[in-house]
Amino acid sequence: MSEKDSGPGVIAWVDLTVPDAVTVRDFYSQVTGWRSDAVDMGGYSDFTMLPKEGAQPVAGVCHARGVNEKLPPVWLIYIVVEDLAASMKRCLELGGKIVAPPRNLGPQASYCVIEDPAGAKAALCQTTAPHI
Repeated sequence: MSEKDSGPGVIAWVDLTVPDAVTVRDFYSQVTGWRSDAVDMGGYSDFTMLPKEGAQPVAGVCHARGVNEKLPPVWLIYIVVEDLAASMKRCLELGGKIVAPPRNLGPQASYCVIEDPAGAKAALCQTTAPHI
């Protein structure tokens, strides 16, 4: 993602959190041709998924452990917002819920997971980095 494409409203990332990330990683590798890189999580690995011929990760496949333990097993999009606290407040005012409270996503980003009034989940992220 270029800096031009990283502003508010842009989908910055997508990942899937499941009990068995290894099996799901292998499934998507065989179905889509994705390659994977392991991400050390301290005792286990999650995975960034890369296109067959590309160097930039396109998605993540994560174990439902640690801080990800309660995330839903759905392809979760991360939408960039200007002000995470203000967006969370507005979500609640409009009948949404906070599914996972804010947490850091590296030194330059933070995110939370919300549920909209229809029950769909999405992550909101505030970042100063060009790519999450």
